[in-house]
Amino acid sequence: MLVCRSPQNIAEFEQYYQLRWQVLRQPWGALRGSERDKFENSCIHRIVTDESERVLAVGRLDYTKQFLGQIRFVAVSPLAQGQGLGQKIMASLEQKAQQLGITSLTLKARENAIRFYQKVGYQEQEYSHTLFDEVKHFCMQKALTPNSKHQLDETLALQKIWYDTIPLSKAMNVQISYFDGKSLMTHCALEFNKNIHDTMFAGSIYTLATLSGWGWIYLQLQQQGLTGTIVLAEANIEYFKPILAPGYAKLIDEDVTGDVNLLRKGKSTRISLVVNIYNGEVIAAKFAGSYTVLAAK
Repeated sequence: MLVCRSPQNIAEFEQYYQLRWQVLRQPWGALRGSERDKFENSCIHRIVTDESERVLAVGRLDYTKQFLGQIRFVAVSPLAQGQGLGQKIMASLEQKAQQLGITSLTLKARENAIRFYQKVGYQEQEYSHTLFDEVKHFCMQKALTPNSKHQLDETLALQKIWYDTIPLSKAMNVQISYFDGKSLMTHCALEFNKNIHDTMFAGSIYTLATLSGWGWIYLQLQQQGLTGTIVLAEANIEYFKPILAPGYAKLIDEDVTGDVNLLRKGKSTRISLVVNIYNGEVIAAKFAGSYTVLAAK
């Protein structure tokens, strides 16, 4: 059975880079290691594996700006050509891009791959560069629409509340990129939220996490027809790694505890939750918050 997913351990990443080098670098005499760059830890990686856990296809999504992304290093093993694995990689990366709020994807296609990318919706724009003095690359682009499961109207309404009542959220350009009732993803502009090291400012990370937790509870109350005043009661945040790409936060229902149904009885309630903030696919910070929801009087 073929599965498309993120690499899970060092061994899978070694297979990932080996295949990338084997297909995209070795035929032109490039040394092992030339298939990597300094952005690897800030990107989204995908592999296709078979039932033996062999890596048969790879690809990477670079989160370049708040609404922009670039597909890079797509490669399929010579042993697995013609099975649609490249399309699996592209579909998975595009789905992740939608969840991140990316509205436009670019890539630089080798001349012999232009037809493939055209088939999956990319349009050729212009010549980009020539690699190894013979491999021509061309710029291609595709516009993305929000994920079909994303509850757009509800999140836009929440975003307006933030902007109208919390000026900092508007200055940070906090956006809700995905909410399906079970998970919430938010992001903000790295340009405004950088520190002197060109990484995401700790205060911005904390603000994004706090708003995400508050927003999760607000959306859940809206879905259940409940009302209440949501206030942050207690919070703790741990910072693990710097965030080099546009930061995004994710909250899932498994990381939430508390009973909002107490509000139906006119009682206030306490909701505890965890928000993870990511650099690429690595958790860079973890926010644990406890919010009190005061019942309407």
